[in-house]
Amino acid sequence: MRSVYARRTAVSLGLTTLVGTLVLNGPAAQAAPPTPPDAATVRTQLSQLTVKPEGSMDGYSRSKFPHWATQYGQCNTREVVLKRDGQDVEQDGKCAAVSGTWFSPYDGATWHDAQDIDIDHIVPLAQAWRSGANTWTTEQRKAFANDLTHSQLIAVTDRVNQEKGDKDPAQWMPPLKSYACTYARMWVSVKYDYKLTVDSAEKTALTGILNGC
Repeated sequence: MRSVYARRTAVSLGLTTLVGTLVLNGPAAQAAPPTPPDAATVRTQLSQLTVKPEGSMDGYSRSKFPHWATQYGQCNTREVVLKRDGQDVEQDGKCAAVSGTWFSPYDGATWHDAQDIDIDHIVPLAQAWRSGANTWTTEQRKAFANDLTHSQLIAVTDRVNQEKGDKDPAQWMPPLKSYACTYARMWVSVKYDYKLTVDSAEKTALTGILNGC
């Protein structure tokens, strides 16, 4: 296993490649949601994140994070995640989910209509912008917004996702308390891999959650 230093160096050297490439390999991309590192690893990652106040929203637009991108055929990122995270999902000829069952880990709700499901960015786009993504190219932000290789996208209840908005874990956590550790692990691992910053309140909240895992 590579050392944390070696892994961090690889991430630093390969950031442009990491955020500049979409997963476009067809149905093979429909794997289970990526599992974040364990709590001990994530605590180390959190300790290495740069702590600084969030930046401004100047210049921000969701259009600067183009989504949902085509992953293969007529399937865009949203439809791929709906298929991946659901059970018995049936899609029409244009890849739209027409039936299935989805369990939202944020609130424990089960849904049978894809219209009740949002695909959440664990680290919201606006949050990423204020944490360093404002310096990325549009192609890098596009890759971040459509990332199927990290713990960044998940199917959840739409109204719960809307309540979350662009809040960080110091401001919002999933209502289902049993999901707190997983959510914190996902959040930190994404920020670590994308070299995004955390503010002091965010780090304090994440430290408390992870210490209880």
